[in-house]
Amino acid sequence: MIKLVAFDLDGTIGNTLPMCIQAFKKATQPYIGHELSDEEVGHTFGLNEEGMIGCVVDEPYRQQALHKFYVIYKELHQEMCPTPFEGIRELIALLKQKSIIVVLITGKGMNSCDITLKQFNMKTSFAKIITGNAERNIKSEALKELLCDYHLAANEIVYIGDALSDITECRKANVMCLSAAWSIPQSEATALESCNPKNVFYSILSLSEYLNART
Repeated sequence: MIKLVAFDLDGTIGNTLPMCIQAFKKATQPYIGHELSDEEVGHTFGLNEEGMIGCVVDEPYRQQALHKFYVIYKELHQEMCPTPFEGIRELIALLKQKSIIVVLITGKGMNSCDITLKQFNMKTSFAKIITGNAERNIKSEALKELLCDYHLAANEIVYIGDALSDITECRKANVMCLSAAWSIPQSEATALESCNPKNVFYSILSLSEYLNART
């Protein structure tokens, strides 16, 4: 029986990733002399925004670039991604009605996470919020922390995320990953299917039905 459901943020709760990439490119360009490619930005994923900027901007300019990122990110949010995916709020409400603990584990930093949750009006949606690290992906550590904090067995927790790295991090903690494929290209969804067969969901409705039957 599932007792705790942990959600990723970018690409799972809202279509925030294109906005993150655009804000990152705009914030770093003045300090590196060119616009980063999507591939170059992708190499920094897994870290929070401070760590991402640290990968590409020289130390004296990092705080300026970080401040610029937050300003641009907030502006773009209202324009590019004003609301979460349709059905996410209802899914979280359903889980809470069933006394399921609902948690957020994101690679985002505290500030950008806060901007997004305020924009989505979801500041009070989660029992606990664990944000990212500037040096490494900490999702497996976060899952182990939840097991300890809530005195749960690994089979009583699931993590919902849209990245291959989410599957890897879940396996380190022996936790099931439910892959969110409702906002990613087919090529990425195919990769998720290969790595996480029978646990890939193409709609929030299908995920909701799966969880409703197991909580």
